[in-house]
Amino acid sequence: MLAARVRVFRGAIGPVLAAFGLLAAISHASAQSMSFRLEPLPDGAGCRSHCPHVIVAEGQIGNSTPHAFLDFLRANASDRDLRTVVFLNSQGGYVVASMELGQIFRRIGAATVVARLGASTGKGRFLTASCLSACVYAFMGGRKRVVPPGSALGIHRMFANQEHTNLWGDSKSERVYDNGSMAGMLMNYSSRMGVSRELIRYAEHISSLSIHLVTPGEMARWNLATRVF
Repeated sequence: MLAARVRVFRGAIGPVLAAFGLLAAISHASAQSMSFRLEPLPDGAGCRSHCPHVIVAEGQIGNSTPHAFLDFLRANASDRDLRTVVFLNSQGGYVVASMELGQIFRRIGAATVVARLGASTGKGRFLTASCLSACVYAFMGGRKRVVPPGSALGIHRMFANQEHTNLWGDSKSERVYDNGSMAGMLMNYSSRMGVSRELIRYAEHISSLSIHLVTPGEMARWNLATRVF
């Protein structure tokens, strides 16, 4: 079933968005690129060696991340224990790539969960995690979206770092902000994902130097997430 679902995905959002590839909602030059791996769910149901496998996605979302995820799905399509549940833990990344990743999540019918699996988990318990900045747009792609208590979603205004070099070869970095076009595309995307456009409006009023942690009330009002499975 998974292999069949993967084939229906058509890739990018469209050439119009390509011009905004550098509009990063958050920038961490030293952050590791997002990686994917399979983990068994905590053995709370006595499944032993045949526990369902879920997808763990950790790191910064880069331009190549959607393609890397598709390659990961193809490589693991024969795993009969694989469930399309994605556990996210990310500080953010590139906006367009995050929307593309979110669209893949939607096409394969994935549930997205902001949590981690680790050696200390068990009996259905998870470790806390965060999905900040552009990660929220990938998270939106889940058909079911869950943020367990203790985990966090964070939003702020998107920006790009633009480098300027003077005649003496000195470089200076400047933050460049969206003129409204990208925000409009994000609103259309959020609507297609079943999330209120108000989230994007709100995020664009939060300084790019800070971050707003989405409250449980806002998650419910914006139809963004629930706290329980």
